[in-house]
Amino acid sequence: MTGHHTRLAPEDLYREPNALAPHYSRFRVAERLLLTGHSHQAWPDCGFAGQLRAWEDAARLVDGKWEEAFARGNRVRAGYAELLGRPGRPDEGDYALGSNTHELVVRFLSALPLRARPRLVTTAGEFHSIRRQLDRLEEEGPTIVRVPVDPIDSLSERLRLATDDETAGVLVSAVLYRDARIVGGLDRVAERCEEVGCHLLVDAYHALNAIPFDLSKLGLEGAFVVGGGYKYCQLGEGNCFLRVPPDCGLRPAVTGWFAEFSALHGAEDEGRVSYGSGAERFAGSTYDPTSHYRAAEVFDFFRERGLAPAFLRAVSRHQMDRLARGFDGLDADPELVDRDRETPPDAVGGFLALRTPRARDFHEALAARGVATDYRDDLLRLGPAPYLSDRQLDDAVAALGEVAAGFQAVSRR
Repeated sequence: MTGHHTRLAPEDLYREPNALAPHYSRFRVAERLLLTGHSHQAWPDCGFAGQLRAWEDAARLVDGKWEEAFARGNRVRAGYAELLGRPGRPDEGDYALGSNTHELVVRFLSALPLRARPRLVTTAGEFHSIRRQLDRLEEEGPTIVRVPVDPIDSLSERLRLATDDETAGVLVSAVLYRDARIVGGLDRVAERCEEVGCHLLVDAYHALNAIPFDLSKLGLEGAFVVGGGYKYCQLGEGNCFLRVPPDCGLRPAVTGWFAEFSALHGAEDEGRVSYGSGAERFAGSTYDPTSHYRAAEVFDFFRERGLAPAFLRAVSRHQMDRLARGFDGLDADPELVDRDRETPPDAVGGFLALRTPRARDFHEALAARGVATDYRDDLLRLGPAPYLSDRQLDDAVAALGEVAAGFQAVSRR
């Protein structure tokens, strides 16, 4: 997508109609109350055009389509580098792409010297793609140290103290997936990893495009970073990445043949399997490039309209505040449903988590009223998105109030 486009102001997205909504006509965002922005944001219509182009290129070029496909992949890498850098200065790391974060995490783990350093440090609050894999890996021998999340103010320090000379890697989220609290002090964890000679992997999925995440400012230039576009980037499935720090020489044991592209016609390295340089070391094999066509168009869409992380964070903070104030105005029974009022707003990512023993019931009752949410255990999660107007957020809160009142009335009988 090319051409001149008027830059938006945050206020353009608050009023009715929301200025972005017409660009999401296929997802009908103006007609639906989609509070699933933390899980699956709507895709702009330009993504559909990209998806069609992928099919057309395959039909036109057949096996010659890969030059076009790789070009889209490079545009996706550039998009992620911009999100992990600062305006006008993309991150200088290298980017391996994958269909999901799990496959990239597995390649990362397979590159660690677990025989010599059989210890991994993580938190007790990691998403399942890391949590389950470490649970299973522990059954094979390595020690997994799970640091409790709370109190979150000391989490980074406790991670630092748990990291020793036996540690091969530390895996930690930048924003907790259950309740959106931001994990601060990761620079100190990075410093400790450098001191003992282990590797840090940061799961940035709930930070990416939800909060500004400049790796140089955060002191994470030497870290591996994993994330993807399924949530706040609006890229859909199949668009995940592993950011590899400069001068990486690791040799993943789980390795696809794309990892030797630049070494295919060279000699073996002293009888060992050859690898390319940088992120190519973590590459996989033949994949469906359709997702990259879609993602390249969406990255252009965001760039041309000035939808950069700082802008989106300002919009998100406005929306989160409106949801929180609207919820407080419901005066709901705190034993039934309540929110965290201790964590400062600037220490929370892109969704509002409401604690309730009836999270599933709330989710289903809201769905029956046309409000899409999700839940994790005892947390009902409300995720705004930039294409929603203030009126839509107010309507969703009103529906929440109706559900809460109904549950309270039944409990009094």
